[in-house]
Amino acid sequence: MDFAAIAKEVLDIEAAALEASKNRIGKNIDEAVEIIYGLKGKLIVTGVGKSGLVGSKMAATFASTGTPSFFIHPTEALHGDLGMIGKEDGVLAISYSGESEELIKILPHIKRFDIPLIGMTGNPDSTLARYSDVNISIAVEREACPLQAAPTASTTLTMALGDALAVCLMKKRDFKVSDFASFHPGGSLGKRLFVKVKDLMRSENLPVITDATPLREAIVTMSAGKLGNVLITDKDGKLVGVLSDGDLRRALMKEDFDLDTPAFAYATKHPKTIQDTQMLASDALRKIEEHKIQMLVITDSENRPVGVLHIHDLVEAGIK
Repeated sequence: MDFAAIAKEVLDIEAAALEASKNRIGKNIDEAVEIIYGLKGKLIVTGVGKSGLVGSKMAATFASTGTPSFFIHPTEALHGDLGMIGKEDGVLAISYSGESEELIKILPHIKRFDIPLIGMTGNPDSTLARYSDVNISIAVEREACPLQAAPTASTTLTMALGDALAVCLMKKRDFKVSDFASFHPGGSLGKRLFVKVKDLMRSENLPVITDATPLREAIVTMSAGKLGNVLITDKDGKLVGVLSDGDLRRALMKEDFDLDTPAFAYATKHPKTIQDTQMLASDALRKIEEHKIQMLVITDSENRPVGVLHIHDLVEAGIK
């Protein structure tokens, strides 16, 4: 059996359903967007079975892109959760047949309070379509399932139309990347946009030595500091160099290596520094990667070290 051919056929069927839907999109999308945008409350998404699973994903997408939304199962709504739908809310109901029993039972209650109703159904003559203020067609010519039993092309189309609505609303609200990050502060995007150098820098017990400190003492300080580096300052406390474990290994290869030599002799002079602790941690990471170093030193306006930002801290914090 040629499973690759079967998989391609499924994708062809679902792609055809998406293409057909694209060609019939019209005012109903405009009207649905205006209804949702005009809500003072939340958008409640509801559906049964596979439609419910798709609806749950759609509600999550709406909520994360600026449209307050959550999912309610029609059966739970009938047993008390209808009270969660307020007069300033709207409802997006999904049913391919438009006749799902559990869903149909709650429609009169929704309309009794003049709550806007957007339907998504494959049958324009169905009960759901008749009750809806706007109906978005999710009709497909055929399902990808060979038995024409399991929702496949229709659920793909429904989810895609949900994404289309969410994107339209993002455009309508002028929803920016910073807004998205605000809804995902713990995600990678939120971290890139909100976590700053000051949030991750180490500022206590810094491994600092003077430029006259012999290498043997520098090694002890390096070990105690657990950064693989020591900061070297002059007599005024200003940063003049950094001795890394890499510098130390290279020093060991020199013929004139001497533990009593000042560590500064083997150190990297003019190390990479920043002063702006408000800099985004992601920008600091780019500097570290650009210069192929492990650590940035944070200095004050007098070039005195006040902290360090190590690549390991950035990675552990999930900064990318």
